[in-house]
Amino acid sequence: MPSDPAITPELVAEHNLTPEEYEGILELLGREPNYTELGIFSVMWSEHCSYKNTRALLKGFPTQSPRVLVAAGEENAGILDIGDDLAISFKIESHNHPSAVEPFQGAATGVGGIIRDIFTMGARPVCAINSLRFGELGNADVRRLFRGVVSGIAHYGNCFGIPTVGGEVYFDKSYEGNPLVNAFALGVLRHDQIARGAAKGVGNPVFYVGPATGRDGLAGAAFASQDLTEESAEHQRGAVQVGDPFMEKLCMEACLELLATGAVAGIQDMGAAGLTCSTCETAARGGTGIEIDLAKVPQRSPDMTPYEILLSESQERMLIIVEQGREEEVKRIFDKWDLPWAEIGNVTGTGQMVVKNHGQMVVDLPASKLADDAPIYHREATEPKYLAAVRAFTLEGIDDLDDPTAALGKLLKWPTIASKNWVYRQYDHMVRANTMVNPGSDAAVIRIKADSIPGAGNRKDGNGDFPEKLLALAVDCNATHVYLDPFEGAKAAVAECARNLACSGATPIGSTDNLNFGNPHNPELFWQLKESVRGLAEGCAAFDAPVTGGNVSLYNQNPEGAIDPTPTMAMVGLIEDAAHVTTQWFKDEYDAIILLGEPLDAEDALHGLGGSAFLQVLHDQKTGKPSRCNLETERTLGTTLLGLIQSGLVKGAHDCAEGGLAVALAECCFSELEGRNTPRFIGAEIDLSKLESERLDALLFGETLGRIVITTSELDSVKAIERADLMGVSARRIGTVGKVKGAVLKIKSTTGEWSWEVARLHDLWWNSIDNAMA
Repeated sequence: MPSDPAITPELVAEHNLTPEEYEGILELLGREPNYTELGIFSVMWSEHCSYKNTRALLKGFPTQSPRVLVAAGEENAGILDIGDDLAISFKIESHNHPSAVEPFQGAATGVGGIIRDIFTMGARPVCAINSLRFGELGNADVRRLFRGVVSGIAHYGNCFGIPTVGGEVYFDKSYEGNPLVNAFALGVLRHDQIARGAAKGVGNPVFYVGPATGRDGLAGAAFASQDLTEESAEHQRGAVQVGDPFMEKLCMEACLELLATGAVAGIQDMGAAGLTCSTCETAARGGTGIEIDLAKVPQRSPDMTPYEILLSESQERMLIIVEQGREEEVKRIFDKWDLPWAEIGNVTGTGQMVVKNHGQMVVDLPASKLADDAPIYHREATEPKYLAAVRAFTLEGIDDLDDPTAALGKLLKWPTIASKNWVYRQYDHMVRANTMVNPGSDAAVIRIKADSIPGAGNRKDGNGDFPEKLLALAVDCNATHVYLDPFEGAKAAVAECARNLACSGATPIGSTDNLNFGNPHNPELFWQLKESVRGLAEGCAAFDAPVTGGNVSLYNQNPEGAIDPTPTMAMVGLIEDAAHVTTQWFKDEYDAIILLGEPLDAEDALHGLGGSAFLQVLHDQKTGKPSRCNLETERTLGTTLLGLIQSGLVKGAHDCAEGGLAVALAECCFSELEGRNTPRFIGAEIDLSKLESERLDALLFGETLGRIVITTSELDSVKAIERADLMGVSARRIGTVGKVKGAVLKIKSTTGEWSWEVARLHDLWWNSIDNAMA
């Protein structure tokens, strides 16, 4: 085996450690680290593992509520109480850089990693959603990345057997060469099944479970914590992991069965930084030490060095601390599931992470300092210069529309707004038969049944029945709005998530975030991050949706510059009764169409057109201050809508987002009904002539926040409006479903009247991405 290279300033720099950080390592150890130890510090003190550039910011997030059982930062994922002794664990994480280099495996292993985080907590994963960002589809390389990422997500989720029930996809030039792949998973467990990732019990044996370690994924955490360039991508192609969903399924079932025996003292998946992170983090959480011998670690590549074994991120591997004396019980379960395993070490009382190779010491580091004492940076933040032009932008020189007929079609065809059926029809969203609202509505809705829980189904309520639960899930972020106003845009991302949950009949109970930003050493980019975190924190506090965990992904940029700041927000809500489950589509002819919320923000000089899809698509301009987000108004709107739904007054609800009111109305006109493979079209007659607006384009396509389109029966419409008024929410009837002969959307304003065939609009919307990918 070749000898280790000498530690030089160049070698330190190659490991993405600064001279100051290296001096800190020397001071911490009182000696010079060897090559393997240098690699360990490189991954553990990377942004991906240590959050050294963001930890101070993240302390501003609300993380507590009466429902929180495991808070953010305590473990691999947070856990919330959902009543009747049941709980959910959920989290979102990124796999951006790997997906840019190897889109299929990068995305697939992103799904695998987030699933492991959930079952490591003792929960059975029951659903997944995702948030994806790509460049413009006219670019052939973007199409290659898009196709590969979606295929990778579908492959892993479908083979594992978890339904992918929702998500979002945006397309913007800023993501060319650096797509964003944010994967979310949610699992269910009982309160007494919560597992911890701590190495407790001096003398307890340490087991390695899963496939042999290879050279794939080598130092992937460090790769994710540097600028993505063509050179770094090619050099780090081996840092992309290779996934096996069938092995992960076996691993999950074995781990859940093992956890039920009580033989596990601690459990941790080998995700970012692999065996290094799992050993030092479990020891740090347990206040103990750990000692392992690499000669006992299964290896699939010949002549692997300690550096390679410790930094490999080969997938589907787990580290399990077993109660001493119960080793044979553990081995039997692993053998039953045909899982490779090895007893590689034991828990010590030294506080040290000690690694040997054939009995020879190769690593001796303080576990808690390695895991918890990475340097914390307070980076310089400077408001970006481009914002001066954004704030100075006016609509002068942009003529109002005379005829919006073509504009609506163009917006519905725009890939960011168009149907994402090309994506979700590749996903199995019905496996396990718990999906109540399929992809395509405002939020996904799933049912928690007895077989959703580890050790399935023997828990009953007082009537002898399992207490089924209904959950809604949404993920949102309009990154254009965040780019143009990071604070308001981040608040709006939270508010849109909450609106989507409300439109589905759910009350928000918790959230998880994925902060996707550029290089934090750039003061203007760090300012975007700082302001976005402030906005997310205010938003989550306003909706009583504590952040239970999440992920930070920095250094997302291409040679042209950084991506648009993208603080992705995912939120989970509870629905009290199956009768309250609501979808966005128009249901019955002659139902009343009601707009909740003010049609326009009177204080917005751009009338909701700042940063709008309309400006981008029709005028090729990505500028202007977006509509401001009033969190108190948004919360009242959501509470009011939920009250109307729970009173049985609402048949359908859809929030106004990208494309404004006209796009929302068009989307309500077509749906895929349960049990049908073909869409059902239904028209509507809309009268906006009583709404005051200086501009037709703003009235139809402005993106003023805090608006929801609902439908009620004719009989209930007056009651719904009266109740909304009592809550202080503006409500006005703007039309009738299906009143026009045939499936036609007809809109009248003070300046004219226009009609669209719903089938034609649907064709533009439904087939846009399919045609681009053909």
